[in-house]
Amino acid sequence: MSETQNTPSTLAIDRRELQELVRSQLQVLLEQGNLPGAKALLVPVRPADIAEAIEDLPEAMQAIAFRLLGKGEAIEVYENLDTSVQQALIEDFKRQDVLDIVDKMSPDDRARLFDELPAKFVRSLLSQLSPQEREATAQLLGYEAGTAGRIMTPEYVALKEGWTVLRALDYIRSRAFVSETIYYLFVTDAARRMTGILSLRHLVTGQPEQTIGDLMTRDVISVRTDADQEDVARLVQRYDFLAVPVVDTEERLVGIITVDDLIDVIEAETTEDIYALGGVQSGGDSYFQSNLFDVARKRVVWLSVLLITNTVTTAVIRSQEDILQQVVALAAFIPLLIGSGGNVGAQSSTVVIRGLNTEEISTKQALSVIRREAIAGTVLGLMLGAVVTVWAYVLQGNLPVAVTVGISLVAISILASTAGGALPLLFDALKFDPALMSAPFITTIVDVLGVLLYLTLARHMLGLA
Repeated sequence: MSETQNTPSTLAIDRRELQELVRSQLQVLLEQGNLPGAKALLVPVRPADIAEAIEDLPEAMQAIAFRLLGKGEAIEVYENLDTSVQQALIEDFKRQDVLDIVDKMSPDDRARLFDELPAKFVRSLLSQLSPQEREATAQLLGYEAGTAGRIMTPEYVALKEGWTVLRALDYIRSRAFVSETIYYLFVTDAARRMTGILSLRHLVTGQPEQTIGDLMTRDVISVRTDADQEDVARLVQRYDFLAVPVVDTEERLVGIITVDDLIDVIEAETTEDIYALGGVQSGGDSYFQSNLFDVARKRVVWLSVLLITNTVTTAVIRSQEDILQQVVALAAFIPLLIGSGGNVGAQSSTVVIRGLNTEEISTKQALSVIRREAIAGTVLGLMLGAVVTVWAYVLQGNLPVAVTVGISLVAISILASTAGGALPLLFDALKFDPALMSAPFITTIVDVLGVLLYLTLARHMLGLA
């Protein structure tokens, strides 16, 4: 009989079931006042999953659940909590509890937390941190938000070229628990300038008396402290790094950025782009945890722009009232045409914006990209136009109107697809956010010009005065 093996998908399902069980059971035990049972429930659970379970609890129970954790585990769990929950817990803790947790956090996680706290509270916490942690945090907070310097950590292992493998291993053992990672080892000179990099694998496979200089790689890729965090993420993705060194203007090693921090960056940037595509400016906050008034305020801007756009479209329709009065059937297809055009434009803009974000395309390729989208719009228009011509004839029984609608849809599809390809490239060249700017302008072009094109074409094809 063959043994049963757990596949990755099975393990993923079991993990999800465990998370759901922990969430439901934790709240029940806390409501019953069974604190020993709740503490025992959390023992086999990973810190990231505990953090998720605490976030799902009612606010009054979050601090209670957090206090069940040991100090070492509490620090890991706290680093994985959403910033809003971190702030709420800080307000509930005694001051010494706060200091113990904040002082033990990684400098980059601490800086991220301080970004969200009131300045007065941050100054108070900073003044009570240990001198070493205060200096490390102040250094990170001194860099501009969204840069490599802001998200790096100064906790890394630096070796010297003249050290032997044996001495390096002894040094790594002494630094292992205070460094962000030991899998990448950085070699610096007396002035802290980086001269090479070495993986832990190459170190442990070297001979005890070999020097670091014999084993290290001198071709090192690094980033400056003012580099954009998205550019750093692309660099790590391109070269499959686990960590990337950060240097200052004098090429001195000041920190490293690990891949786990960059995954958070990618998630945040992707979320921001998706919000922007929907015309919602998140401002870096979690949309679903925002105040409803703030949600409405963030969404009303582009909705107002689109409202004005619709007013212009209405004016175009009113200017062509004589056509609609003579052939009332034309009015029935206006929503279909501008809706289809909007969808085609949105598809084109989405793929172009994504290509810009992943650097698969650039503004230098603008003409080829626009040409490609125009051709795609033509093909889509011909396919959709054929279908809608038949459908319009079935609905209205008027062949000239049906043909007019079909030809109009072809033209509108080409217009929308071309606009969807061109506008993101234009805004990117002008240093505007393509994701934020493209949607309302595409809607404007498709609605206004699409309706005008449709009714003008109908006037000529139907021989109307």
